[in-house]
Amino acid sequence: MGEVEKLRIDKYLWAIRLFKTRSLATDACKAGRVKLKGQNIKPSAIVKIGDVYQVSKGIEKKIIEVLDFSYNRTDSPTALTKYKDLTPVEETHAFKSAFHAPSLKRDRGAGRPTKKDRRETDELLDGMFDEE
Repeated sequence: MGEVEKLRIDKYLWAIRLFKTRSLATDACKAGRVKLKGQNIKPSAIVKIGDVYQVSKGIEKKIIEVLDFSYNRTDSPTALTKYKDLTPVEETHAFKSAFHAPSLKRDRGAGRPTKKDRRETDELLDGMFDEE
């Protein structure tokens, strides 16, 4: 039996397309936005099949379970087979709320809004709080 290859968590998160670049995955690990069993992990932590990680990207939170290793970045359908998304349904469908609503504040000194600005604001607000 040969030596089993080791895979770092930052490389794995990049390879399964959770982060656009490997350096962003590394920075997320260093900032404590990637956790294993509730504990912050370093970017050099070794990935094991069956591990469950909590990954935070902005307001998005994902819980993933490692199903298979991915050493290189591949296309999205292949990457989806490498992990299982365990994120609860309430968190996967971003619900519409005032917390997620865009800021409708104008910059100081921008002057009065034009008709075009008003139409854009109305389109933005139209249907924001409707039940689906």
